[in-house]
Amino acid sequence: MLALDVAGTPAYLEPDAVVVHPDGGWTVVEIKSFPMVDGTADAAKAGAAARQAAVYALALERVAGRLQEPSPRVHARVLLVCPKDFSNLPAAELVDVRKQLATTRRQLARLSRVEDIVAALPPGTTFDLCPSGDGRTVTRPAEELLAALDAVEAAYVPDCLAACELAFHCRARSREAGAVEALGRGLRGELGGLTTVGSALAAARGEAGEADDPAVAALRRAAALRAEALSRASAEAGAAACR
Repeated sequence: MLALDVAGTPAYLEPDAVVVHPDGGWTVVEIKSFPMVDGTADAAKAGAAARQAAVYALALERVAGRLQEPSPRVHARVLLVCPKDFSNLPAAELVDVRKQLATTRRQLARLSRVEDIVAALPPGTTFDLCPSGDGRTVTRPAEELLAALDAVEAAYVPDCLAACELAFHCRARSREAGAVEALGRGLRGELGGLTTVGSALAAARGEAGEADDPAVAALRRAAALRAEALSRASAEAGAAACR
């Protein structure tokens, strides 16, 4: 069992196995049920396994850092074990997770700590349905609950719909603010500094944004292609109507 600090809160992890090398180094072992056909596993599933193993490796690095010198080295390559060609025989492959490790470190560094979020809330903010404290089931007025929810910034992405009961509330707030996160994490990453739908549309129209920004250049190119396609379709429709 490993513990990883996530925004000030410990998250407990349990890797499938850890190999200890003769030199004292550690390698994470990830055992999966999807097959490895002709020495190759499904790219999407193998990528998800690599990201999961990278979190284990990062937690191991934190453990190694607390040990006395010389601390064990946590290898950046993990051992992925899968069934071989749909059989019961195991097949193993070393997977380099340096990229996943770097991504996970950046994501953890950007997370807001719970203490910081609470400190920014108005005094007396609570989400308790029984604020009287007498143990009775008391339903607070909906207006009070909405006011408490509005005090917290919505951080919505489409994935929230599968995991959070407040997803529809946060989605509505994100759409009102025009946040591009409401359209997906991938698009948010592609747009860089363009954080709202309005700013992205303005950049596409040439009304805002720096021309040397890759995201702005891509948007303007897409807008030009769209205008060209619509113009051609309109001309063809007019020609057909004349005939």
